[in-house]
Amino acid sequence: MTRFFTADLHLGHRNIIHHSHRPFGDADEMNAALVDGWNDTVGQDDEVIVLGDFAMGRLDDTLPLVNRLHGHKVLLTGNHDRCWFGHKNGVERNLTRYLDAGFSDIWQGVVTLEVGGVAVIACHFPYRGDSHDHDRYTAHRPEDHGSWLLHGHVHESWKVRDRMINVGVDVWDYRPVAEERVAALIEK
Repeated sequence: MTRFFTADLHLGHRNIIHHSHRPFGDADEMNAALVDGWNDTVGQDDEVIVLGDFAMGRLDDTLPLVNRLHGHKVLLTGNHDRCWFGHKNGVERNLTRYLDAGFSDIWQGVVTLEVGGVAVIACHFPYRGDSHDHDRYTAHRPEDHGSWLLHGHVHESWKVRDRMINVGVDVWDYRPVAEERVAALIEK
Protein backbone atom coordinates (compact mmCIF):
# COMPACT_ATOMS: atom_id res chain seq x y z
CA MET A 1 0.00 0.00 0.00
CA THR A 2 1.21 3.47 -0.90
CA ARG A 3 -0.15 6.68 0.57
CA PHE A 4 -0.83 9.60 -1.74
CA PHE A 5 -1.85 13.22 -1.24
CA THR A 6 -3.80 15.56 -3.48
CA ALA A 7 -5.96 18.69 -3.29
CA ASP A 8 -8.02 21.14 -5.30
CA LEU A 9 -9.52 18.82 -7.90
CA HIS A 10 -12.56 21.12 -8.14
CA LEU A 11 -14.45 18.44 -10.06
CA GLY A 12 -17.33 19.96 -11.99
CA HIS A 13 -15.99 23.53 -11.66
CA ARG A 14 -15.91 25.02 -15.16
CA ASN A 15 -14.39 28.36 -14.07
CA ILE A 16 -11.31 26.75 -12.45
CA ILE A 17 -10.11 25.87 -15.96
CA HIS A 18 -9.62 29.56 -16.71
CA HIS A 19 -8.61 30.68 -13.19
CA SER A 20 -5.86 28.06 -12.84
CA HIS A 21 -4.92 27.82 -16.53
CA ARG A 22 -5.89 24.16 -16.77
CA PRO A 23 -5.50 22.58 -20.23
CA PHE A 24 -9.07 21.37 -20.61
CA GLY A 25 -11.89 22.46 -22.91
CA ASP A 26 -14.69 22.02 -20.39
CA ALA A 27 -15.56 20.55 -16.99
CA ASP A 28 -16.43 17.12 -18.41
CA GLU A 29 -13.03 16.84 -20.09
CA MET A 30 -11.33 18.02 -16.89
CA ASN A 31 -13.28 15.54 -14.74
CA ALA A 32 -12.38 12.66 -17.07
CA ALA A 33 -8.69 13.63 -17.11
CA LEU A 34 -8.54 13.94 -13.31
CA VAL A 35 -10.23 10.55 -12.83
CA ASP A 36 -7.91 8.93 -15.40
CA GLY A 37 -4.79 10.53 -13.90
CA TRP A 38 -5.82 9.42 -10.41
CA ASN A 39 -6.53 5.84 -11.51
CA ASP A 40 -3.32 5.60 -13.56
CA THR A 41 -1.40 6.59 -10.40
CA VAL A 42 -3.27 5.02 -7.48
CA GLY A 43 -3.87 1.30 -6.91
CA GLN A 44 -7.00 -0.22 -5.41
CA ASP A 45 -5.25 -0.87 -2.06
CA ASP A 46 -3.57 2.55 -1.80
CA GLU A 47 -4.69 5.43 0.41
CA VAL A 48 -5.32 8.95 -0.87
CA ILE A 49 -5.72 11.89 1.49
CA VAL A 50 -7.49 14.73 -0.32
CA LEU A 51 -6.59 18.06 1.29
CA GLY A 52 -9.77 19.82 0.34
CA ASP A 53 -11.81 21.22 -2.51
CA PHE A 54 -12.73 17.87 -4.05
CA ALA A 55 -15.89 18.80 -5.96
CA MET A 56 -17.95 21.78 -6.96
CA GLY A 57 -20.88 22.28 -9.24
CA ARG A 58 -23.91 20.08 -8.62
CA LEU A 59 -22.93 17.53 -5.98
CA ASP A 60 -25.39 15.07 -7.51
CA ASP A 61 -23.15 15.13 -10.60
CA THR A 62 -19.69 15.37 -9.01
CA LEU A 63 -19.78 13.35 -5.77
CA PRO A 64 -20.52 10.05 -7.59
CA LEU A 65 -17.04 10.38 -9.12
CA VAL A 66 -15.59 9.35 -5.73
CA ASN A 67 -16.61 5.74 -6.39
CA ARG A 68 -14.80 5.75 -9.73
CA LEU A 69 -11.49 6.60 -8.04
CA HIS A 70 -9.08 3.87 -6.93
CA GLY A 71 -7.99 3.48 -3.34
CA HIS A 72 -9.12 4.22 0.17
CA LYS A 73 -10.11 7.91 0.18
CA VAL A 74 -10.02 10.36 3.10
CA LEU A 75 -11.13 14.00 2.78
CA LEU A 76 -9.54 16.73 4.89
CA THR A 77 -12.06 19.42 4.05
CA GLY A 78 -11.41 22.71 2.30
CA ASN A 79 -13.45 25.86 1.90
CA HIS A 80 -15.24 24.59 -1.24
CA ASP A 81 -16.29 21.27 0.29
CA ARG A 82 -19.87 21.57 1.46
CA CYS A 83 -19.07 19.42 4.50
CA TRP A 84 -16.38 21.88 5.70
CA PHE A 85 -17.03 23.05 9.27
CA GLY A 86 -16.47 26.67 8.20
CA HIS A 87 -19.85 26.70 6.48
CA LYS A 88 -22.85 27.78 8.50
CA ASN A 89 -25.53 25.52 7.05
CA GLY A 90 -25.88 21.91 5.95
CA VAL A 91 -22.53 20.63 7.24
CA GLU A 92 -23.93 17.54 9.02
CA ARG A 93 -26.20 16.61 6.12
CA ASN A 94 -23.35 17.04 3.67
CA LEU A 95 -20.96 14.98 5.81
CA THR A 96 -23.32 12.08 5.25
CA ARG A 97 -23.45 12.77 1.51
CA TYR A 98 -19.64 12.75 1.20
CA LEU A 99 -19.33 9.55 3.24
CA ASP A 100 -22.12 7.87 1.26
CA ALA A 101 -20.35 8.90 -1.95
CA GLY A 102 -17.28 6.85 -1.01
CA PHE A 103 -14.99 8.77 1.33
CA SER A 104 -14.07 6.47 4.21
CA ASP A 105 -13.44 9.35 6.59
CA ILE A 106 -13.86 13.13 6.73
CA TRP A 107 -11.34 15.22 8.69
CA GLN A 108 -11.66 18.88 9.60
CA GLY A 109 -9.09 21.59 10.33
CA VAL A 110 -5.48 20.58 10.99
CA VAL A 111 -4.21 17.01 11.43
CA THR A 112 -0.80 15.62 12.32
CA LEU A 113 0.68 12.91 10.10
CA GLU A 114 4.02 11.19 9.65
CA VAL A 115 5.66 11.47 6.24
CA GLY A 116 8.96 9.70 5.70
CA GLY A 117 9.50 9.47 9.44
CA VAL A 118 8.91 13.20 9.96
CA ALA A 119 5.92 14.60 11.84
CA VAL A 120 4.10 17.07 9.59
CA ILE A 121 0.79 18.84 9.75
CA ALA A 122 -1.82 18.85 7.03
CA CYS A 123 -4.54 21.39 6.34
CA HIS A 124 -6.30 22.66 3.25
CA PHE A 125 -4.86 26.11 3.91
CA PRO A 126 -1.18 27.13 3.91
CA TYR A 127 0.39 29.10 6.74
CA ARG A 128 0.36 32.14 4.46
CA GLY A 129 -0.25 32.85 0.80
CA ASP A 130 -3.29 32.34 -1.36
CA SER A 131 -4.47 31.82 -4.91
CA HIS A 132 -5.74 35.42 -4.74
CA ASP A 133 -3.82 38.62 -4.03
CA HIS A 134 -4.62 38.54 -0.31
CA ASP A 135 -4.81 35.83 2.35
CA ARG A 136 -8.36 34.58 2.84
CA TYR A 137 -9.69 32.30 5.60
CA THR A 138 -7.02 33.44 8.04
CA ALA A 139 -8.99 32.17 11.05
CA HIS A 140 -8.84 28.64 9.61
CA ARG A 141 -5.12 28.56 8.83
CA PRO A 142 -2.68 26.61 10.99
CA GLU A 143 -0.21 28.46 13.18
CA ASP A 144 3.39 28.19 12.04
CA HIS A 145 5.40 26.58 14.85
CA GLY A 146 8.14 25.31 12.54
CA SER A 147 6.55 22.10 11.25
CA TRP A 148 6.36 21.09 7.62
CA LEU A 149 2.86 21.66 6.25
CA LEU A 150 1.09 19.78 3.47
CA HIS A 151 -1.72 21.88 1.99
CA GLY A 152 -3.75 22.85 -1.05
CA HIS A 153 -5.73 26.06 -1.69
CA VAL A 154 -3.05 27.92 -3.68
CA HIS A 155 -3.54 26.02 -6.96
CA GLU A 156 -0.59 26.75 -9.28
CA SER A 157 0.99 29.48 -7.09
CA TRP A 158 3.84 27.22 -5.85
CA LYS A 159 4.87 23.63 -5.23
CA VAL A 160 7.20 24.28 -2.26
CA ARG A 161 7.58 27.52 -0.32
CA ASP A 162 9.55 27.58 2.93
CA ARG A 163 8.21 24.54 4.87
CA MET A 164 4.92 24.43 2.94
CA ILE A 165 4.28 21.76 0.30
CA ASN A 166 1.33 22.25 -2.01
CA VAL A 167 -0.11 18.83 -2.94
CA GLY A 168 -2.70 20.31 -5.31
CA VAL A 169 -3.30 18.80 -8.74
CA ASP A 170 -2.28 21.99 -10.53
CA VAL A 171 1.42 21.46 -9.63
CA TRP A 172 1.51 17.63 -9.74
CA ASP A 173 0.48 16.88 -13.33
CA TYR A 174 -3.22 16.66 -12.40
CA ARG A 175 -2.78 13.52 -10.27
CA PRO A 176 -2.07 12.56 -6.64
CA VAL A 177 1.53 12.69 -5.41
CA ALA A 178 3.08 9.71 -3.59
CA GLU A 179 4.23 10.10 0.00
CA GLU A 180 7.81 9.16 -0.99
CA ARG A 181 7.99 12.17 -3.34
CA VAL A 182 6.73 14.45 -0.57
CA ALA A 183 9.22 12.89 1.86
CA ALA A 184 12.06 13.58 -0.61
CA LEU A 185 11.09 17.27 -0.69
CA ILE A 186 11.14 17.42 3.11
CA GLU A 187 14.51 15.65 3.24
CA LYS A 188 16.06 18.22 0.85
